[in-house]
Order: sequence, then structure tokens, then C-alpha cells
Amino acid sequence: MADEVALDLVELYHLKSIATRPHIINFISSAIRTLEKMPQGDATAVPTPALLHDKPVPFNWDQDNDNVKLSQGAATLPTPILATICTPARHYEMLGSFGWEQNNIDVKVYMYLKGVDQEKIETGFTPSSFFIKFHDVEGMNYKFAIPALHKEIVPANCRVITRPEKVVISLVKASRDYWLDLKFKEERPMPMPNWDEEPDPLAGVMGIMKNMYEEGDPEMKRTVAKAWTEAKFGRNR
Repeated sequence: MADEVALDLVELYHLKSIATRPHIINFISSAIRTLEKMPQGDATAVPTPALLHDKPVPFNWDQDNDNVKLSQGAATLPTPILATICTPARHYEMLGSFGWEQNNIDVKVYMYLKGVDQEKIETGFTPSSFFIKFHDVEGMNYKFAIPALHKEIVPANCRVITRPEKVVISLVKASRDYWLDLKFKEERPMPMPNWDEEPDPLAGVMGIMKNMYEEGDPEMKRTVAKAWTEAKFGRNR
């Protein structure tokens, strides 16, 4: 059994030398420390920990302390600390600058972004929206989304094309309609004119006469004043 422990230690040292992720290194180091504390001279006293072998050794958990007692009753080992693998949440920078153009078949959206790997792109298309995420672009993550498109698209036919300095998103139209904008905008109805309201037919004429009176010479002022008086009295009859 001592030989098995020694072999396990050699294997663990090798794994530690090639490991790169911090939580994996900590996990291996914990296992190494556990084995190094085991007696090496007594082959029957301490069995190899179940953590390192395919066939687990049954444990009796002692609720009164933090130790784990082996069912054989020969030795007491500290409870192995298993590292929890947690994947940190990605942080994304929102892309706001883009260009677009269209034809009868599709709408193309252009984003100028260098170093994009086609294999590290995540997309999602629906008939009325789409999103795209770019992972590990020179150490950064980016995303872009249109939650409501101007008109519907065909998700199955949409695709993303990467270029050395830009990304092209092809949105295949569901119809050949012309898009007034990339994003959906609610069309506001034109206000209905009030047909019951009758405009004053002399309002424009009175405005012209007022300007002529203010800018004219004395003769023009007398003429305008006379016409104004006649028009006013004519309307009051």
C-alpha cells in the first residue's frame, strides 16, 4: 500500500506541474498534502484515500467533529476539501456604432471590430429581433442586439460573416418591403382635420392689408383704411 501512495504522489506532482487553472492546482495541492501526512511504513494501517481511486472506500461520517473516520477503524483522516468549480460571469461591452443597408432580399448590418474569431461568436435570431455576442476579442467581450426590428426576418437564413476589420450580419427579409429604419418605430397616425370648423375667408386678406398700411406711404394708408372700414361694416350688416 505504501508503494501505491508513493505512486499516487508522483502522479499528483506531475498533474500539478501541468495544471494551469488556480482552483485545479489548489485541489491537487490539497490531495498531495493529505497523502504526505499518511504513514509510509505501515502498509496495512492507512488505506489509500477514496478521493484518488475509482472504487470509493465507504466512510462513516462523524457529526461531532470535522474528521472522517474510515470504516476499517484503523486511522482518522481530515475531511477532504473539494474545490467548487465556479465559472465567472462574462462582462460584455455594448456595441453602439453600426451601419446598415438593404436590398430586396436582405438587410446587412456592419460593425467595425478587429480580431473577431468566427468560432467565438454567439448569435440568436427570431422573426422580429436578434442578438450577437463576440467572445475574447483582444481580451474583451462585446454584444449587440436589436430587440425589435422594423420588419420581420427569416431566422434560419440569417448569418454572420467575419472580415479582418469588420463583421457583417445578413438579415434575410421575410418580405420584399422597404425598411424605413433598422429598428421598429411605431407609426403615429396623422391628426384628422376638424371639418366642422369654418376658416375665416378674410383672415388672409386682412393680414395683407395690415402689412400694406404699416409699410405704405400716407396715400396708401388712407386707401387701406378706407377699404378696411368698408370691409368691416360690410361684414357687420
